[in-house]
Amino acid sequence: MGNGIRQDVLAERVYEDIKAMVMDHGIAPGARVGIDALARRLDVSATPVREALARLESDGLVVKRPNAGYRATDLLDPDGLRDLFEMRLLLEPKAASLAAENADGPALQRLRDIVERMRGHPETGESYAVYHRFALLDQEFHDVLALAAGRPLLADAVNRLHSHLHLFRLTSAPGAAGTTIEEHERILDAVARRNPEQAAEAMTTHLRSSRVRHRTAAPPHDNGKRTRARTS
Repeated sequence: MGNGIRQDVLAERVYEDIKAMVMDHGIAPGARVGIDALARRLDVSATPVREALARLESDGLVVKRPNAGYRATDLLDPDGLRDLFEMRLLLEPKAASLAAENADGPALQRLRDIVERMRGHPETGESYAVYHRFALLDQEFHDVLALAAGRPLLADAVNRLHSHLHLFRLTSAPGAAGTTIEEHERILDAVARRNPEQAAEAMTTHLRSSRVRHRTAAPPHDNGKRTRARTS
């Protein structure tokens, strides 16, 4: 059992290390990801690297090419950013509305806990090591809300967008953490008051605000030069 635990810890560490490289552009967008080179760099065997890359492929951060190994996914271009928010605006206001109708007590408490923890992790600095806790909590809020809607296919669609990972890689939205928390609080308040219309409206306002923040902060598409996203 002890060996199994150590292997799990090693696998998680390798996953987080490679994820940080991708998020911080230590592995440039579009660049080839070599398993052997990463194994040497991290001083591990190839096995945990392969496992990590499989997880990162599921996250949408790397893609596997037939007979050519892995490469880091490209950054969203303006069309991709538009498409992502169009999909979110189709899915997430409906999820918030349904959550206002269907969320049970444990789901509401979990959402409250997430918002409270976000207040304790307001840092949105320049490296994944600094902002990853806020990013994970941001993602968790949207995923838990979608689950609370009681529609598994809808929740799965929201989760599969991997919107937070893509946005946090993309561009800087300085000072947006506080605004994001306030917008989440308004969504949660409407859900807790069992008001589907206001929940959908609050989510729509949040997503449109986030889209403006990213569009305003984003420089012209740079074919993978280092830029950074902070909140969604």
